Amino acid sequence: MADRRTRMTQGVRDSFSAGLGIFPLGIALGLLIVQAGLPWWLAPALSLAAFAGSLELLLVGMMATVTPLTAVGLTVLVVNFRHVFYAFSFPLHLVKHPLGKAYAVYAMIDEAYAVNASLPEHERSAARLLAMQIACEIYWVGGGLAGVALGAALPAPVKGLEFALCALFTVLTLDAFRSRAELPSLLLAGVSVTVALVLTPGAAMFTALLLFVGLLLVRHTVTARRTAQEALDA
Repeated sequence: MADRRTRMTQGVRDSFSAGLGIFPLGIALGLLIVQAGLPWWLAPALSLAAFAGSLELLLVGMMATVTPLTAVGLTVLVVNFRHVFYAFSFPLHLVKHPLGKAYAVYAMIDEAYAVNASLPEHERSAARLLAMQIACEIYWVGGGLAGVALGAALPAPVKGLEFALCALFTVLTLDAFRSRAELPSLLLAGVSVTVALVLTPGAAMFTALLLFVGLLLVRHTVTARRTAQEALDA
């Protein structure tokens, strides 16, 4: 029990760095919900039902404009499709309990994946992983409720909050740009966006995401073949 508590404490500490970004973004979600004229309970409901920051921010705008369910479904699929690849390297095998494993899958957000990836293999454990994920969800739900309260207290709407999602991905892009290994991916993303804006300006994001996924798969195939050929030549 003492060892488990220690690992859970370590998991909560691991979540602090991610929480610095999760909580303010949750506040932005709560404010957007209030300013869109949607009910306040939508903030915790969305956070518990989906627990996907970028998707939830998109869904608020879609709900406010009564977007068709088919468009919502396709957006959910494309935006969160990256989580399929997370599962290949996320240490779900550490979690033995069925309910714990189900929660680990449900709470496998970008921040949780990044925090866990930075840990050495011998320091990972089920208790540490689940504690970190639970803490991240608390930050997100708490931020959303704080945003709702702040939005209700403010006398006038806050302008520019709709840029929160764009700002989030801009920061992630800049972080990726610092790594030379990701320069090809950034170039492919630029090509995808340019082609989408030219060919389908009315559905640029959807087209760009699909095209980007296709180009990444092609890049992966070419890189794998090149690595295999170099191994044979050696």
